[in-house]
Amino acid sequence: MADPIDWELARRVAHRVARRDEVPLAQHGYTLLPDFTEFTAQAEELVAQTTGLRSASGPARARVADRSQWVDANIASFQRLLRPLLDKMGDKMTSGRLAPVGRRVAAVEMGTLLGWMSTRVLGQYDLLVIEDEDPEEQDLVYYVGPNVIALERKYAFPTDEFRLWLALHEVTHRAQFTGVPWLREHFLDLVGRTLDAVDPDPKRFLEGLKRMMEIRRVGGDPLADGGVAALVASPEQREVLDEIAGMMSLLEGHGDVTMDRAGADFVPSADRFARVLRNRRNSATGMAKLFQRLIGIDAKIQQYAQGEAFIEAVEAAGGTELLDRAWEGPEALPSIIEIRDPGQWIQRMQPVVTPS
Repeated sequence: MADPIDWELARRVAHRVARRDEVPLAQHGYTLLPDFTEFTAQAEELVAQTTGLRSASGPARARVADRSQWVDANIASFQRLLRPLLDKMGDKMTSGRLAPVGRRVAAVEMGTLLGWMSTRVLGQYDLLVIEDEDPEEQDLVYYVGPNVIALERKYAFPTDEFRLWLALHEVTHRAQFTGVPWLREHFLDLVGRTLDAVDPDPKRFLEGLKRMMEIRRVGGDPLADGGVAALVASPEQREVLDEIAGMMSLLEGHGDVTMDRAGADFVPSADRFARVLRNRRNSATGMAKLFQRLIGIDAKIQQYAQGEAFIEAVEAAGGTELLDRAWEGPEALPSIIEIRDPGQWIQRMQPVVTPS
């Protein structure tokens, strides 16, 4: 049975998009791997000292990639992650006269998305680990060299500081998923539940469009909570997506807060880096802005700010000891509602005791 997505076509499209204005690593990236190898190790120790989270999977490993290599790594991850869904949808998507057209359309959409993202991403921790696959190609901290170099040049960033600062954020995510014993499995379970609930019936998309019009009619923003994916999700999927949104807001906010605290004595330019990247996240206009909204990037941007505000409120109420309770188990994670109203999570995790 053919795959519902022509992955090779997706790869070619993504590579074509990715090469736009790319700084060639062979000419300008010779310091990147030694630097990121050193700074990743330093960041891991600083993060452990700051958070108490220490990886149970051994030392972090840095890999510097160009945009096409980042695309290839993510296509491989998508193929592994989406396999159950593609098997489920395969019969409906690969039969009939229009099936070849559908495979190509899906490939072009996937390739365009990954190619565009490859021009923006600076670093990424690949949390997906498959037992029967090459361990050397998994559990890696990626840095997209051309994008790092381009940003350093454009804003005259001090390279040692900026590279350590990036490493701190990505290594924090690795510490979360490999230092909290249940977190990786819980996240993949949530993703699996989302995929299990996918309904390949085209009526689902029509219902999503109807929902978009209804939200528009009352003056709301139909793309605010996750783009098109959230609109076409079933009620079961939306419930799980809300769980994922709450967890990711906590993790992204925790990543930013940890990055600042762990690097306080080593990255004097951290405030400037944060300001530039925040402006960069919010600077898209025209078609780029629309694209961000459609695929849910705007919702992800909100996760950083909402997560940081949640952590600030929790620590104000009970210090880092209260925040650390979020790592006790899946039931301790904040929901997206609690992220937006930290008082609810604080009350749930730190109930007021009335003197007898």
